[in-house]
Amino acid sequence: MLVVKDILEHPEETIQRLAVKHFDAKEAIGQVIALDEQRRTAQQSLDASLNQQKKLAAEIGAKMKQGLKEEATALREEVARLKEDSIRSEEAKKQAEEAIEQLLLSIPNTPHVSVPEGNGADDNEVVEMGGQMPKLADDAIPHWELAKKYDLVDFELGVKITGAGFPVYKKQGARLQRALISFFLDRAIAAGYEEIEPPLLVNEASGYGTGQLPDKEGQMYEVPIDGLYLIPTAEVPVTNLYRDVILDEKELPIRHVAYSSCFRREAGSYGKDVRGLNRLHQFDKVEIVQIDTPERSYQTLDKMIDHVRGLVESLGLPWRILRLCGGDISFTSALTYDFEVYSAAQGRWLEVSSVSNFESYQANRLKCRYRNKDRKTVLCHTLNGSALALPRIVAALLENNQSPEGIHIPEVLVPYTGFDMIKATDGQ
Repeated sequence: MLVVKDILEHPEETIQRLAVKHFDAKEAIGQVIALDEQRRTAQQSLDASLNQQKKLAAEIGAKMKQGLKEEATALREEVARLKEDSIRSEEAKKQAEEAIEQLLLSIPNTPHVSVPEGNGADDNEVVEMGGQMPKLADDAIPHWELAKKYDLVDFELGVKITGAGFPVYKKQGARLQRALISFFLDRAIAAGYEEIEPPLLVNEASGYGTGQLPDKEGQMYEVPIDGLYLIPTAEVPVTNLYRDVILDEKELPIRHVAYSSCFRREAGSYGKDVRGLNRLHQFDKVEIVQIDTPERSYQTLDKMIDHVRGLVESLGLPWRILRLCGGDISFTSALTYDFEVYSAAQGRWLEVSSVSNFESYQANRLKCRYRNKDRKTVLCHTLNGSALALPRIVAALLENNQSPEGIHIPEVLVPYTGFDMIKATDGQ
């Protein structure tokens, strides 16, 4: 969430920046300012009352030593009254702080100055493209037909077991999944990321810490009897490792990589976007997370983008990078770049990664801080990115590499799959 001090110092700038996200913050910012004034007034009253109580306590002691019991009794009554005032001031302060926090939870992160204006995905800015577009035969088919032809993914069996959006990977399809996971993890570890294997369920505090809660869009799967949520990404448990933690600046940057299954309700999804592997309720993803200083975080973001670019290039997929506009960027992000790969048989771009800098927004919720060289406590900046999400990578690999002989496997994956071609005659 936003830092109150920043709001108080730059209210108009905050309102203007949030307007880029199509969020009218004028009323909320005004309420935060008014509530903070109430909080400070209550704090001043509380401080004055406590100081007076301390002063009177010394006077009571002196009166007792002098044998002036009646005067001491009168002072005790005054102290009792002041204690009641303190309780009221403390309650007023608490109520103001709680109201401020609830307001802050409803206000999105302010976007970085480089975030372009725009209403939605069509207004995102293409900043870079690469890779060679494949040339497929006229009879090329989409990945969901390839998956059936080569017995790689069974969508109907997933519906039987669970429901739509929960596919069953089989034979070489399952091995391809495992190969991609291992490849992505190995690349991240070689780049200096420390591997984490996180829980797949988190508590409410973790959801609030990284901004998934309150869940305004209803995208999280909940286990209400236990007060737990299935993770939408490994970002949530991994970043929450540092909730209520004060780090030393020498420990930064912290780099973690984690593979996990991810669970999203994807409410409101329909049409061509949900065919096959395009949009699932359960999918596998390798996530990279970094925690760094405010001074370095945008250099760190660039390095994370370079890492993801290297992955899609190594797989031989055509790719492009988009800078998300104000109408498409997430509630918690300050700046996000999406990676898309081209799916030749579908003739469309598929998102496979989002790389984001949240600046101090998550860290303020998490109370994730570090001590700088002056031993002052400073909020960290948090970043994460998909490196990579598997379903659409698999979709593009199957479609772009299909041939009359079968489906070619990228050379970098062969040591992990144990095969260089998927053929209909293979019974593996």
